[in-house]
Amino acid sequence: MTNVLFTFTVKEELMERLRSEFPQVNFTFSTSKDKTELQKAEIIMTYGEDITKETLDQALALKWLMVASAGLEKMPLREIGERNILITNVKGIHKTPMSESVMAHLLSIKRSLPWIYSQQRKSEWSKRSGSSELFGSTALILGPGAIGSEIGRLLQAFGVKTIGCNRSGDQAPHMDGMINFEQLDETLPTADIVISVLPSTLETRGLLTYNHFVLMKKDAIFMNFGRGDLIIEEQLIKAMSERQISFSVLDVFENEPLGEDHPFWDMDGVIISPHVSSHSSEYVPRAIEIFMENLQEWLNEGTDFQNVIDVEKGY
Repeated sequence: MTNVLFTFTVKEELMERLRSEFPQVNFTFSTSKDKTELQKAEIIMTYGEDITKETLDQALALKWLMVASAGLEKMPLREIGERNILITNVKGIHKTPMSESVMAHLLSIKRSLPWIYSQQRKSEWSKRSGSSELFGSTALILGPGAIGSEIGRLLQAFGVKTIGCNRSGDQAPHMDGMINFEQLDETLPTADIVISVLPSTLETRGLLTYNHFVLMKKDAIFMNFGRGDLIIEEQLIKAMSERQISFSVLDVFENEPLGEDHPFWDMDGVIISPHVSSHSSEYVPRAIEIFMENLQEWLNEGTDFQNVIDVEKGY
């Protein structure tokens, strides 16, 4: 019998579904600190951050890691590769909640919702909202993969011109134009909105600098929903303190949780989202669907797995 260890909580109905559809599998729902289950688990379903070199040293039977997130930068990928452990993730399930989060923040800013809420709390009737429109603006999307392309689709429905930016500059869905990383300097001055959903890789860490924010429009909106190491935070703090751009909407940070004394909390134009843009009641059920398809392939001794990770590239 195949032993599978889930290191996070799953609702009872999902547990029952797994056990019903895979009676030949022994499912255990515990933690990575459960040494007994860890030692015999052939497959581990995890969010990733609890898998360390020490964890791997104890997981002697481990052959496959199914990671219920997209980010893998905190995992011991080199050791996983050395053991020839298959690693897959749930790339693609974030596109709906994250694209809706991006649109919610953009529409909130453009239609002055924070100001409206503030006026209500003060029982103050005023029509000086300063509202503007998304229609007719240009958005530069760094990382037009599954999430970025879905953001592009929604933006296009609002009459926004979309420009995708990736390493190659190759065409991506729902992009009116494409550039590569080397063309950022010439494109940033044309963008009203700059949205990053890039993963953390050697090429993306520190990709944006203070000088890039200087190149942006004064009324530009910057949104980072990818990884916090896209920019060194001191450089963004400098740019925002000088009001090089109007807004920074940040869902990810260099260090999380954000410290209570961090300058971002009190900065004008900075909106802090505590890494919740992908949260949804549908997150775990969608992750389980991908896992079940891969598990069936595993039990059939196949090789056609979804979202196989290249440990050398980290994605």
